[in-house]
Amino acid sequence: MISQKMTDRINLQINRELYSAYLYLAMAAKLTGQGYAGIGKWLTVQYHEEMFHAMKFVKYLAEQGAAVKYEAVAAPEIKSAVVKDVFKQVYAHEQFVTGSIREMVELARAEKDYATENLLAWYIDEQVEEEKNDTEILQLVDLIGGGAQGLFMLNIELGKREAKIALDFTKV
Repeated sequence: MISQKMTDRINLQINRELYSAYLYLAMAAKLTGQGYAGIGKWLTVQYHEEMFHAMKFVKYLAEQGAAVKYEAVAAPEIKSAVVKDVFKQVYAHEQFVTGSIREMVELARAEKDYATENLLAWYIDEQVEEEKNDTEILQLVDLIGGGAQGLFMLNIELGKREAKIALDFTKV
């Protein structure tokens, strides 16, 4: 049986995942509006992944007989519309999410909640991948510099990204 403390913490994480989705969708709109449709597509796929992450937690709470509590999602703040700055913000945000997941693991361990700890192992692996992807994109941005041709090629390359997750959240 899941504790109320863990239920509350998972509900907080659901809100954080929804904020992440909202942030990436806002970034996608901003960059697409500046002519970076490929980067916008990459960020839109990221939006779908964050929604999947939220819904995976929702499903878990339902399976545990715990209540899901949706909170208001704060308006995202995009600090810059410069491609490198956007990906710096993406990376910093994913580091925050990683820290949040780690806090949940610590709570699960403290409560000897092995089922939740097992669920969170998937999220830890996911965050390793997220941070790796962001680091690689930032390295590419550094390699190409701020030149138009390099950003053009990066836009094309990132536009090739396809969603790997189920968009039907009933199959989470």
